[in-house]
Order: sequence, then structure tokens, then C-alpha cells
Amino acid sequence: MKQSKNIWVLFLLLSSSLIGCLSDDRSETAISLVVNTETDNGTLVESYSNGEKISTTNVSIDFDFSQTSADNKIITYGIDTMDGRTPVTVNANTNSIIRVEFYNHGIYNVSAYAIDEDNLQQHMTIIIRIDLRIEWVESNTHDPKTLTFDPNPVNGGPNPKMIEVNSVVENPSLIEDIGNGGQSVQITWNIIDEQNDVCQKKTTQIEDGDSDNWHTIHFNTFQVHELTITYDDGQDNINVNHSIAIIYEN
Repeated sequence: MKQSKNIWVLFLLLSSSLIGCLSDDRSETAISLVVNTETDNGTLVESYSNGEKISTTNVSIDFDFSQTSADNKIITYGIDTMDGRTPVTVNANTNSIIRVEFYNHGIYNVSAYAIDEDNLQQHMTIIIRIDLRIEWVESNTHDPKTLTFDPNPVNGGPNPKMIEVNSVVENPSLIEDIGNGGQSVQITWNIIDEQNDVCQKKTTQIEDGDSDNWHTIHFNTFQVHELTITYDDGQDNINVNHSIAIIYEN
């Protein structure tokens, strides 16, 4: 009986020893990842003149890793925009700021990370919101062009919250018309979807030398749309100023 008791004591000692070997009792090195940005949102601006794109203003955001600390020496800082592009990295010995340019509207779950000399990595997610504004100008036209806009984000993220349309049409007086009297024009604005259905419209008559505007909010952000202006009556040329904003949830 005494021998049996000794065997159990030995088994318990061995079990205790094995438990200690299976547990991760090593003192891990640590990275305290801190990334600062002056802003987490921006607006792309596309400018068009008489139907031709003349400029695009992209959004650049700086990611500042300077307050990051670690037990071991940090080798690399990186930003992965998670949209199929190659991550942007810098040598942590010489730089702590990464500038990333955004070319398309959307919500980006950006992955920021640091890697130390033992290849230990620490990651964090930063949400970046990029809206889009389209500025469109046509001058002295009797055949306004179609403005096509796509609210679908190319990065595969969530769709925008809404589309805001603000359009101004001017019926300018011509110098040679002074004393003779210009003509009024009647036009119709239309927002048309992929099925060629008119989602929204507004008809107005604009007197010579006057202007009118259409401001509306559209909530179908899952289809390509067109903004058109059609002549209902009149022959005077008009000036067109469209502003379309594709806006994401804040």
C-alpha cells in the first residue's frame, strides 16, 4: 500500500512538470503600435470642361508612427490599403511617416503595422473615408452632354450613403440681344439609372439673363447613373454647372 502511494506522488510531480513545459512561459517582446493621422477622411475632386476631364485632385493622408515603441529594434513600418495595391513601407531607422495617396472613393479599412528585428509584427486597423465630388462646366451649349457617375466603390467596401446633386443652368443675355429681347428656355434635369428609368427630374423655365438651380439628394448608390439636361422649348444657348458629391457614412 505504501508503494502505491509513492507512485501517485511521483505521477503528480511528473504531471506538474509536464504542465510547465506546455505553457508559454517565455517573456515575449512587445510592440506598442501608435499611429496618428491629422485626418481620417478626404474628398477626391474631378473637374470637367465641356465633357472632357481636365484635372483630378487625389487625397493624400500621412500616417505617423513616431510614437510607436518596442522592446526590440523596429525595422519596418507599413500601410496596407487592402485594395489590392502593394503595401507602402519605410525603413523605421530613417523614417516614421508614410504618405498614402487615394485615387478612388470608398471606405478603406487600412492596416497599419510595425515589424521588429525578430520579425515580430503588430497590426492595427484605421478606417479612412474618401468621398468624391465631380465639378462639371459647359459653356454656350444647346446640346448639354450627359454626365455619367458611378457610386460603386472599386475597393469592394460599403456603398456610399447618398448622392448629392447641385446643378445651376444659366440663360445668359447676349450683347447683340440688347434692345431686341432674348428668349426664355425650358429645360428638364433628369437622373437616369442603368435600366434607363428616370429616378428624379425637374422642369423649369429660365428667362433671358436669368438662371435656375436644382438641388436634390439621391439614395440609390448601387447603380451607375446619368445626369442629363434636355431642351423642352427655346433656342438660346445655356451655361451648365453641375456639382455631384458621392458621400459615405461618417
